Amino acid sequence: MRKVSIIIPIYNEKDTLAELLAQVEKAGFSGLEKEIILTDDASNDGTTDIIRALEKPYIKLYHKKNQGKGAAIRTAVKEATGDFVVIQDADLEYSPKDYDKLLPLLINDQADVIYGSRFINRENLKNFMLKNKLANIFLTQLTNLLYGAKITDMETCYKAFKREIIQGITIKSNRFDFEPEITAKVLKKKARLTEVPITYNARSHHEGKKINWKDGVKAILTLIKFRFID
Repeated sequence: MRKVSIIIPIYNEKDTLAELLAQVEKAGFSGLEKEIILTDDASNDGTTDIIRALEKPYIKLYHKKNQGKGAAIRTAVKEATGDFVVIQDADLEYSPKDYDKLLPLLINDQADVIYGSRFINRENLKNFMLKNKLANIFLTQLTNLLYGAKITDMETCYKAFKREIIQGITIKSNRFDFEPEITAKVLKKKARLTEVPITYNARSHHEGKKINWKDGVKAILTLIKFRFID
């Protein structure tokens, strides 16, 4: 039986982690065996204790100091053994019910990489704060301009890969610049990238959303940088 690795980078998500893991457990996996890999990025709000207390057979990885989402994903990718790899945030903005939209095209070898687009499903637009929506649109259009692509949502969390694709890419970014870096390298690799519509329930900064305007500036610089190097 083929297997999917669900990678969950975690930092200070004590209020949402248990519910997220319950949803992951219940979600459809297109008939695949699953392994769930948790990377705790040195949480300091009690999340680490919750992870340590989990009895189910999760793969648990821990950072001694906080390094960022990209670093947490990089740590988990090295341990993944599934035929396919899905990245899942722990904050409940994205629904594991969408796995069955992400995985079939990989299973049937119709794509190498799948992005779950929040913008194809226009119902999601009302869930965005205006500044975040505009920033996402700008970064996606910059991606398309620099790399000759036609994607609608570069910054989406929901990215699914054939394992050999993501493990064949050297990830250097430690923070939220992971998203533009992995997209740049997938596009330069000429991997077959397809988007599917997903649902999205945006959190505010008050509710714990961690990305800010500095990450947006860094994303711009990352897109430009990897267009010409690496």
